[in-house]
Amino acid sequence: MDNEDFIMLKEMKAYGHLKPGQKGTHRLVDRFGAALICVRYRYDERTGDNLTTAEIIVDRRPRGAPRYRDADMVNVTVPYTEMSLRKRLKAAGGRWNPEEHVWQVCFGAIRGDAELVELIVRD
Repeated sequence: MDNEDFIMLKEMKAYGHLKPGQKGTHRLVDRFGAALICVRYRYDERTGDNLTTAEIIVDRRPRGAPRYRDADMVNVTVPYTEMSLRKRLKAAGGRWNPEEHVWQVCFGAIRGDAELVELIVRD
């Protein structure tokens, strides 16, 4: 499909939007299995053709860890009994937040400490 075909596809009106398993999708479910997200039926007024399009999953991978800037404040959970980690957080300028039960520290101050970075609370 060249760029011109893609532009034309965007301009076509979809007259049917089906989820896998609905009547009219079984052939594509057999072909794509669990990768099938949806099926659309379109009409090309320019050529008079009916088009069937399928949205499929072509890649799946875990979402990467969030990226922080050095100036970003991050929340870190450290068990109460981990005195050495708590001392390292204090040395890095971290402050205990008693309301949220987390340490708050500037990411740049702990960036090189893999053990503390691993304990950052992810949203």
